[in-house]
Amino acid sequence: QVQLMESGGGLVQPGGSLRLSCATSGFTFHYYVMKWYRQAPGKEREFVAGVTKDGGVKRYAESVKGRFTISRDNVRKTASLQMNSLKLEDTAVYYCKAEVVGQNIEYWGQGTQVTVSS
Repeated sequence: QVQLMESGGGLVQPGGSLRLSCATSGFTFHYYVMKWYRQAPGKEREFVAGVTKDGGVKRYAESVKGRFTISRDNVRKTASLQMNSLKLEDTAVYYCKAEVVGQNIEYWGQGTQVTVSS
């Protein structure tokens, strides 16, 4: 059974940091590109960051470049998102996604809430 479980969300003040983790099981982790998305209230889900299967290439949305860092551990089968200098507009539910590019195979986690508020 495929499982992706996000953790690490919470309430943080502007300028603070959080580290999200995505623990996975039930599929061959190193075959999959890992991505993070987020969805704020009343908005569509948007791409935040992605990392290739071997961790060698990372891509970020313009809004988080220089503040967020995506990583993966192919031994532990986890993906992480280090979020620094958080802003009010980073408030959203954050989801991790595993996908096989070009084969329409993807799995989603259930999401974790990140709230940035003073």
